[in-house]
Amino acid sequence: MRVLVVKMSSLGDVVHTLPALTDAARSLPGISFDWVVEEAFAEMPGWHSAVATVIPVALRRWRKHPLKNFRGPEWQQARKALSAERYDAVIDAQGLVKSAFIASRVSAPRYGMDRKSVRERLALLAYHHKIAVPKNLHAVERTRLLFARALNYELPNTRGDYGIRDGLIGSAQPPAPTLLFFHGTARAEKLWPQSHWRDLLEQAFAAGYKVWLPWASEQERERAQRIAQDSAGAEVLPRLNIEGLADRLLQVQAVVAVDTGLGHLSAALDVPTVSLYGPTSTRLVGAYGKNQVHIQSPVGVGATRDPAIMMASISAAAVWNELRAILARRE
Repeated sequence: MRVLVVKMSSLGDVVHTLPALTDAARSLPGISFDWVVEEAFAEMPGWHSAVATVIPVALRRWRKHPLKNFRGPEWQQARKALSAERYDAVIDAQGLVKSAFIASRVSAPRYGMDRKSVRERLALLAYHHKIAVPKNLHAVERTRLLFARALNYELPNTRGDYGIRDGLIGSAQPPAPTLLFFHGTARAEKLWPQSHWRDLLEQAFAAGYKVWLPWASEQERERAQRIAQDSAGAEVLPRLNIEGLADRLLQVQAVVAVDTGLGHLSAALDVPTVSLYGPTSTRLVGAYGKNQVHIQSPVGVGATRDPAIMMASISAAAVWNELRAILARRE
């Protein structure tokens, strides 16, 4: 059985889809998947053993000049890839108009969420089979349920398994115990104050840990440099792709992350992680997996609408206490 999965972005959403593939592969021996994904995240799906082919698209880039790009060679190549295989099913795991558009390019039974579950109702026009998936489930569990109902197998009652760590081999361990801080995020309201990061860094250094600070943009690089300033315990990493970050994650003892897709990547690799949440809820999109700790802002949403206050109310001391506890469990 060969199935096409459409889940193009964002990084966290792509990560959340992986356990559904593991469920299906264990329930339906011989099944294989092709996966349509945005070019920025094209490295990741292929880490899963059930994925045969990754089909990268660039809708984010193409839609800036649609008349030119949707007549151009990249789109033609993507269309050719979509028609290269004969699929038994197409699962749109994203539920957006753009993902439904991609799914509709394929002549196969198309599955998606129903009108009460889908994110954009116009997407329903592309689906032959519309599946009810409760909105009050965690994103991982919603996708697992969608796949189980679409492919007609019983949903396992165990925690989802991302199924990618065993296929990745990290580099040699660094000479000193090391932590990694994911300080950057695409939404400013999810940022943790730089002064808090510096306080946490100093506590980690005093306890014998080195700290790696990655970055993905010039703004993040400058923030990393400010956090690391005057600290002998911090290293600002070179710019890394997703595979490079995965390699670093496999080397460290633990991670501290704001609400970012890279925190979900850490969870997918079973790296002990403390994740910080202000305006977003951990119940639906919190880092999912083993050795994951969530710190939700003590300032409730009803008390203030200022995300900066919510994030600043998470103290470095509180994070260090949770980090020490998760490190102790690892030892």
